[in-house]
Amino acid sequence: MTYQFDFSSLLPYWQQFAEGLWLTLQLSAISTVLGFVGGALCAIARADGPPWLQRVVGAYVEVIRNTPLLVQVFLVYFGIASLGLMVDANLAAVIALVVNVVAYTCEIMRAGIESVHKAQVEAAECLGLNRRQTYWHVVLRPAIERVYPALVSQYVLLMLASSITSQISAEELTAVANRIQSDTFRAFETYIVVGLLYLALSFVVRWAFWGFGMLVFTRRRKLGTAL
Repeated sequence: MTYQFDFSSLLPYWQQFAEGLWLTLQLSAISTVLGFVGGALCAIARADGPPWLQRVVGAYVEVIRNTPLLVQVFLVYFGIASLGLMVDANLAAVIALVVNVVAYTCEIMRAGIESVHKAQVEAAECLGLNRRQTYWHVVLRPAIERVYPALVSQYVLLMLASSITSQISAEELTAVANRIQSDTFRAFETYIVVGLLYLALSFVVRWAFWGFGMLVFTRRRKLGTAL
């Protein structure tokens, strides 16, 4: 038995593919920004916060990292609805993705913060830098640079994991593919196209992060050399 590929039946749906791809990018971008901010704050709390806050953040990280993302998505979507609040599927998807990626970002950032030698912090204090200046210039910026490749990998995985939100009817790329294959009965071709789109999107996201890293960290090194 031979299978006859027919990609031509998917051509009328190119606009739906594009819309799903665009929503995937939006979900990923919003979740990445919020996740990075939240993860950095949690990392600071775990590394240098009061003991009770360290325990709270540590418990949150362990719970999130040891439960499936799909379960977290369902808990957010159906949990909020059970409280009597109607939330759009896309908003619930962003909330769930942010809750998830904050925990992973926290641990990555904590590793970067702990890699900064205490002597550098002491030197900054001797120079008269306040706590905020010390954390930004001496701790956070070098820490981010050291763990930047790990952060990039995590955020690319986040983009791929956003496909799970199709289970709550978020109209991202995988949800669009599910609908198209049910209309055309060409599931093999549909998911080949979607797989290639995710692959291309992964390369685009990595290149974007690479360019951003080169711009930010190369400029920082030049300023440091000039000073």
